[in-house]
Amino acid sequence: MKLLIIDDSSVTRKIIRAVADALQMESEEACNGVEALEILSERPNEFDLVLLDWNMPERSGYDILVEMKADSQLSDIPVMMVTTEGQKSSIVAAIRAGAANYLTKPFTVEDLVIKINECIGWGGDLS
Repeated sequence: MKLLIIDDSSVTRKIIRAVADALQMESEEACNGVEALEILSERPNEFDLVLLDWNMPERSGYDILVEMKADSQLSDIPVMMVTTEGQKSSIVAAIRAGAANYLTKPFTVEDLVIKINECIGWGGDLS
């Protein structure tokens, strides 16, 4: 199981990476949408889940989500938004665009674990 963590915040990437390690998952990081799309286009079948921030420089997470869902090689990869963008309209837009789940920052580690597990079909928490 491999995650791609796309967030311009190194702190957020570090927290998510630690959770991925605890879940015995591999992870890779991208610090912006342009870098993320390069990684995904080079290795479209490598990732089982993408965790995606909305507000990033160069390309927004929402734009990345829309591009992924329009690309036949990437459209089946579940995407979970992990973002400070908490307005109801943004959440609805992301879900309509194809996001599998949505988690607003700040979040607890427990909430992150539950949401990751829901996205990949593992259900529940670490126990």
